[in-house]
Amino acid sequence: MKNYLVITLLLLAIVSCKQEKENKDYSKENLNITTSVYPDDFSKVLDAHGGIDKWNEQQKLIFEIVKADGNEKTTTALKARKSLIETNKYAIGFNGKDVWLKEKDTTKYEGKPKFYYNLMFYFYAMPFVLADDGINYDKADPLLYEGKKYPGIKITYETGVGESPEDEYILYYDSETNKMAWLGYTVTYFSKEKSKDFHFIKYEDWQTVDGLMLPATLKWYNAEGFEIGEMRNALSFTNVYISKTKPDNTVFEKPNDANFVE
Repeated sequence: MKNYLVITLLLLAIVSCKQEKENKDYSKENLNITTSVYPDDFSKVLDAHGGIDKWNEQQKLIFEIVKADGNEKTTTALKARKSLIETNKYAIGFNGKDVWLKEKDTTKYEGKPKFYYNLMFYFYAMPFVLADDGINYDKADPLLYEGKKYPGIKITYETGVGESPEDEYILYYDSETNKMAWLGYTVTYFSKEKSKDFHFIKYEDWQTVDGLMLPATLKWYNAEGFEIGEMRNALSFTNVYISKTKPDNTVFEKPNDANFVE
């Protein structure tokens, strides 16, 4: 009889524990995201830049790229990833479904709007955009530059995520500060196939905007494989604004004098 009672109590305890676990909410909104969802090394990078929780509170990001013929202004709805790029000569928008182009003068836009509409936002919003859903993380060999090693985190996407799920990224960070230092990336938008040809951007100048550390300058470097060569291009960012207020969705809709692009 005593043994039967012990077994009964044990079964009740197991059932109770199972029910308690099932009743818990394990959604991202109810977890400490930086410690429960992401690898430790990536969590440290996110924390060094202000934290993923603070980033997730934001609804709108605006920045300008300094250019000789007039700045290029980008406005992004952070949750829906709708975007608007404005220059003196053209505007490119994404309304959440389609990309449109408006040419403001007789100068023909020679780029690829569907490739470009979110390109600079992705580079600029590092490392936070690498915390999106549908991403896989793995260790990468460190990057050696001027005698210093930068640990690497390899990022790949699950099938069907984004315009170019075959793209790969490697985030390299400073092991002393945990700040992002380099980004290695492949471009598969045009070929739709995996690539081993990595391009490299150096992140070294940062500006703090409402508690979040965002780039002030991005520098592209030539490379042979993973051997970094000379700098070939640099872009400066100014008039950065981030807000918890949702942008007006009409901002991203196609004007009457614009055209959707294929």
